This record gives sequence, C-alpha cells and structure tokens, in this order.
Amino acid sequence: MVHHYARAPIRVTLVLLAGWLVGCAGLSPDHARRDPQAHFSHILLETVPFYPQESYHCGPAALAMVLSWSGSPAQPDELVPEVYTPSRKGSLRSALVGGARRHGRVAYPISDFDALRAELKAGNPVLVLQNLGLAWYPVWHYAVAVGYDERQREIILHSGTTPYKRVSLEAFENTWARSDRWGLLVLPPTELPATAQEHAYVEAIAGLERARKRDAAVTGYRAALSRWPGSLAALMGLGNSLYALSDLAQAEVTFREASRLHPAAGSAFNNLAHVLAERGRHDEALEAAHRAVSLGGSFSDLYEKTLKDIQTGKL
Repeated sequence: MVHHYARAPIRVTLVLLAGWLVGCAGLSPDHARRDPQAHFSHILLETVPFYPQESYHCGPAALAMVLSWSGSPAQPDELVPEVYTPSRKGSLRSALVGGARRHGRVAYPISDFDALRAELKAGNPVLVLQNLGLAWYPVWHYAVAVGYDERQREIILHSGTTPYKRVSLEAFENTWARSDRWGLLVLPPTELPATAQEHAYVEAIAGLERARKRDAAVTGYRAALSRWPGSLAALMGLGNSLYALSDLAQAEVTFREASRLHPAAGSAFNNLAHVLAERGRHDEALEAAHRAVSLGGSFSDLYEKTLKDIQTGKL
C-alpha cells in the first residue's frame, strides 16, 4: 500500500489495471491446441441484455451489457464518449474499468478459466477480451460470457451481432489465452464475486474512491468487511471514504476499530488523530498522534507532520 498525506487522512492508494487498446473482431476463432480442462453443467444467464456490437464498438456494447445486467442501465451509444478512442478505433481495457467505476460499479478482474467457470456458475456474466487473429496479427474483440454447456463442450457468448453464440471451449480458450485471459466482472458494490480475494477486492473498491463514487465505495468496503472482518485495508478505505463524505463521527468509529484490531498500524492512529483533531478533541488527538509517531515505519515523516499540525493548531 502507498499512503498519500494531505489535509485529509492518509489514503490507501492501490494499483490501477493496466490498459490495452483493442478494436473489434472480424475473424472467426481458431480451434485451440489444448484442452481447458473444465467440465461444466449447463448454465445460461438469460437476464443479461444483448446489444449488437457495431464496427469497432465492441467495448462500449460489452460494457453496456454488463452494466445493464448489474442494475445500472446503459446504452452502447452513451458509453462511446467514455470508453472509445476514435483515433485508435478501439477501447482500452483501463477505459472499460474506468467506465464501470463511473457508473458506481465494482470492476473486478479475473484471469483464469476456473474463475470464469465459478463466476458463471454463481450467475455473474464476465466481460472477456479475445484475440481472434494471430499473435503477430491480433484482432482484438470484447465479448460477454453468459453461459456454458458441458455436454457440447461449448461456452456461450454475447458476441458481435450474435446473442448466445456458442463457441467450442477449445476455441474460446485459445483466443482468450492470447489476451492473457483478461476478464472483468462488473458488479454492484453490495455483491462480492464468487472468487473474490481480499487484496484484489479491496483494490477494486479503492477504484470507486478514485472515481469519486464514495457512497458506492462505503458500501463496497462494508461488503468486504462482512467477508473479511478486521481487514486493515478495508477499514482504512472505509474510514477515508466516510471522511471524504464529511461523516467524521463514523470515520472516527472506523479508525478506532482499525487501531484496536491493528495496534501496530501507524496509519490507523495517524488517521484517527486527524479526525479527532477536526472534531475538536485536542488531547485525544495528541495521544493518537504520539502513538503513530512511536510506531514509526515507512511513513513516520507523515505521522510527525500530523503531530506537529495538531500541536501548532493547524489541525
């Protein structure tokens, strides 16, 4: 975690997903050379809307499908200005992630076949990136996985102009592998992915903070804490989001809990000191600030600044 100090408490800043620019495919997928080693029952998510993907606009269309499914209605044309780069005739992966966040949705990445299978089984569609061309001549394409058929060994996609398109698992695995198996879940912040991992999920919620969707971030951090009670990263993110919403009372409660559960976390005491000072509780703020300084660590200079600001009345 990297902490940033300003007038607000120290923030937990997490890594953004790297972006690839992709256009839309005009080739059919090749058959894979290897087996994805998956054995599926029959699953079909019939509540995922379908929007035809016009030339080069597979990114906006795919994002509109998963956003609308998640309860945030969107049309592809509305998303084009947000996620499409005309000069490059394609959409960045990072643009789709950012687009999901701007609509108050958690953008959670997956990158393996087992996770894709588990999410579909849990009822979650997955936005996927395929290379329908060759490694040396890529034809990038976004689609939405909406089901699978074990008996026929097929995956079912909303792809191009075809809803519920059936593609052999071997062919899909081959084309998906060429994108390093990039997949994206787009979920409301009340819902956790079936395959959620603590660090990755908290990182995804931090993206909502950066998109200034702080109410959604608060909901997401609380969902994370329901799965991982006591998570320091989730507690810090929740406290910072509450502070940004000017809910100092709940921010104090959250930072107190973080400092109680993680007595060696200087950042928790530093942020608690900051909030207490703003609430006019000078003596308690000094005590918390001294504790942060005594713990030291990589951000000791920031803790010392908080202490000095409280002592000199700047806080």
